[in-house]
Amino acid sequence: MSDIRVRFAPSPTGFLHVGGARTALFNWLFARRHQGKFFLRIEDTDRSRSTDAAIEAILDGMRWLGLDWDQWEGSPTDPVRQTDRFEIYRKRVDALLAEGKAYRCYCSAEELEARRKEAMAQGKVPRYDGRCRRLTAPVPEKEAAIRFKASSEGEIVVDDLVKGKVIFESSTVDDLIILRSDGAPTYNFCVVVDDVEMQISHVIRGDDHLNNTPRQIQLYQAFGYPLPKFGHLSMILGADKARLSKRHGATAVQQYREEGYLPEAMVNYLVRLGWSHKDQELFTLAELVEKFSIEQVGASAATFNPEKLLWINAHWIKTGDPKRIAALLLPHLAKLGLPPETLETARLEQVVVAVRERSRTLVEMAESAAYFFLDRISFDEKAQKVLTPESFPILTEARRRLEGIPFEHHALEETLKSIAESKGMKLAQIAQPIRAAVTGKTVSPGIFEVLEILGKEKTLKRLDEQIHPLSQQVS
Repeated sequence: MSDIRVRFAPSPTGFLHVGGARTALFNWLFARRHQGKFFLRIEDTDRSRSTDAAIEAILDGMRWLGLDWDQWEGSPTDPVRQTDRFEIYRKRVDALLAEGKAYRCYCSAEELEARRKEAMAQGKVPRYDGRCRRLTAPVPEKEAAIRFKASSEGEIVVDDLVKGKVIFESSTVDDLIILRSDGAPTYNFCVVVDDVEMQISHVIRGDDHLNNTPRQIQLYQAFGYPLPKFGHLSMILGADKARLSKRHGATAVQQYREEGYLPEAMVNYLVRLGWSHKDQELFTLAELVEKFSIEQVGASAATFNPEKLLWINAHWIKTGDPKRIAALLLPHLAKLGLPPETLETARLEQVVVAVRERSRTLVEMAESAAYFFLDRISFDEKAQKVLTPESFPILTEARRRLEGIPFEHHALEETLKSIAESKGMKLAQIAQPIRAAVTGKTVSPGIFEVLEILGKEKTLKRLDEQIHPLSQQVS
């Protein structure tokens, strides 16, 4: 078993978004590539914003992407939840107090805000001035927060796996509050305590956490724990080069599922946001586990390209197992009024094979496939223009000839070609009005394939529904 131990540690304030999903994926791949451990840790200490619904949404997104996690032996819950560990954090705070590495701070929020404004007015970087460090006795009748005694000497060097060497001046690190006056532990403190106890070997996270790293390094050192290796992933940008946000479209992975994307396409695309392997674009999950390397993660920001994601999704739809694609298609057909229990599995798989070449998402596939199953179809404007009195003799002849043949590809092809020949027309001129009548569209898979899947009963019924009103116009 490898010594590699990594974690994905989201705050449960909403859905699993693209940036978080990529961070989870890179950690998961790194752990699986080296036969290490991948832990999921829910950082829910902010009780005002954290919800159980958000936790379940994160788990749902992880499961959809296929990112399983290992249960940490030190936690009774799976995944790990920080709110279950408050007593552990407080014991760690007490230990730092006893060792003289932390102290009580009685400064009120109002006092701290006034000093912050004063520092900014003087053009200084706001930081705690350490005045409570000098206290030798408790202040009666005042609630105290606990601050960590940060060192202001020298430099803090981060040998980042992605960004290279990053240097921070220790003088910029102030005395971090590790326990609020209400007894709640703070984010940076909990992160380090958890990483120490979980024996995390590599911290791979977004670069919005880079400024937290010098503070956390001093806490690791205070605990006497060897530093993990850090890797900070560059941000993901929209096409306008601004940080990816809701205004760029879908950002939560569940929204992409609702829009008809496959999980393997999402994983394939996410990994390419910052990582590359030669010129290869398409990867199975097994290939990614085999090839992933943190050294190949780029330091530059990645740009989210919806068209590239669509292209990748279309590839995995076209090459996927029709039986699996059919199962994933069911909820999208249900939204169009086709409950799964009304659909024949074998016929649905035929439909998937027929329409997948033109489908970039499952939503598009469902819309393209619905006419195969609906009792009554709708007609788009182009189809209506095809169904004119001029198409009446073609439809009536097709209806007469089709009634007497088996509905299999060869017989259908021979029959339609024969009708075209008898009328001195090209096959396409015969096929288009038939297509419009039975599908409501002017674009579909090959007409023989469409008729074979529809079957004789449904085909003849739909032809009759168009022939009757046309007969009134030509009489």
